Amino acid sequence: MDTAQIVLVVMWVGITLYALLAGADFGGGAWDLLAGRSRTGMGRRRLIEQSIGPVWEANHVWLIFVLVLLWTGFSGVFASVMSTLYIPLTLAALGIIARGTAFAFRKAATELWQQRLFGGAFAVSSILTPFFLGTAAGAIASGRVPPGLARGNIITSWLNPTSLLGGALAVMVCVYLAGAYLCDDAVEAGRPDLAEWFRVRALVAAVLIGAVALGGIAVLRWDAPRLFTGLTHRGFPLVVAGAVLGVGSLVLLWRRVYPLVRAAAMLGVITILWGWALAQYPVMLPPSLTYRQAAADPAVLTATLVVTAIGVVLIAPSMACLLAVQRRALRDAGTSE
Repeated sequence: MDTAQIVLVVMWVGITLYALLAGADFGGGAWDLLAGRSRTGMGRRRLIEQSIGPVWEANHVWLIFVLVLLWTGFSGVFASVMSTLYIPLTLAALGIIARGTAFAFRKAATELWQQRLFGGAFAVSSILTPFFLGTAAGAIASGRVPPGLARGNIITSWLNPTSLLGGALAVMVCVYLAGAYLCDDAVEAGRPDLAEWFRVRALVAAVLIGAVALGGIAVLRWDAPRLFTGLTHRGFPLVVAGAVLGVGSLVLLWRRVYPLVRAAAMLGVITILWGWALAQYPVMLPPSLTYRQAAADPAVLTATLVVTAIGVVLIAPSMACLLAVQRRALRDAGTSE
C-alpha cells in the first residue's frame, strides 16, 4: 500500500466516523421535531439533549479532519469539489452553524415561544444539513464534478436524481441511526417508555429507508450507470452485507435487543460507505481522475500522515472521555428519576 492509498483510507475512516457520530446527532434533531408538543414531548427532548449534549459539536472535528486531509493530500480534488459544489456545501455549513446556535440558545431561553423558535431552528437545520451533504456526495459519485476550478454546473451538479436520492437517504439514515441510539440510551436512563416510543418510529424509518433504497436502484441504473455498475460488481459484497445488517438491525429492534441494534445499525452504515468507496476505487472524481493522479507529492503525504497520527493521539482520549461522560450522565439521569 503506497502513501497516497494510506491517506485515502485514513480520510475515508474520518468520513465513516462523521457519518456514525455526527449523523446520529443530526438524526436527534429530526426526532426533536417529531417529539410532540411542548408538554408531551418534554421527556423525549430531554433524552435527546442528554444523549447528544456532551459530544454534539465535538463530532464536527471529523468533518474538519476530512477536509484538511483532502486539501493537503488531494488539493486538486478539493478545489474541484469546493468550486463546483459551493452552494450545497455552503448551505450545509450554514445549517451546522444554525443548528449549534439554536441548540445552545434553546437551553438558555426562559420563554416558551423562544424555546419553540430555537427548537424549530435546531430541528429544521438538523434535517437540511445532512440533506445538502448527501446531495454533494451524490454529485461526486455520479461524475458531475469534473476536475478543475468550477468546471461543473453549479446547479445541476447537485440538483439531479442521484443527488436528491443521496440527500434523502442521508436524512433517513441519520434518523434511523439516532432512533437506534436513543432506544439504547432510553433504557440506560431507566426510561423504557421512551425506548418504546422511539422503537416504533424507528421501525417505520427503517421500512422507509428500505423502500427508498430499492427505488434508488432504478435511479442509479438510469442516472449514474458507472456507479451502478461498481456497486453491482466490485462493491456488491459490501452492499449485500449492508442490506443483511440493515435487516438484522430491524429484527433486533423488533425484538428490543437495543445494544445489538446500535451495533448492527453502525455496521450497516459502515458497509454501505465502504461499498461505495470500493465501487468507485481507484477513481476519486468519476469518470477517470484516480487518487494517484490527484495525490500530492509523497513528502507532503508523509508529513500529513505524521501530523494526523499526532492529532489522533491527542484527540482520541478526549473523545473517549466525552462518550464516557455521556453514558454516565444517562445513568445518573435514570437514577434521579
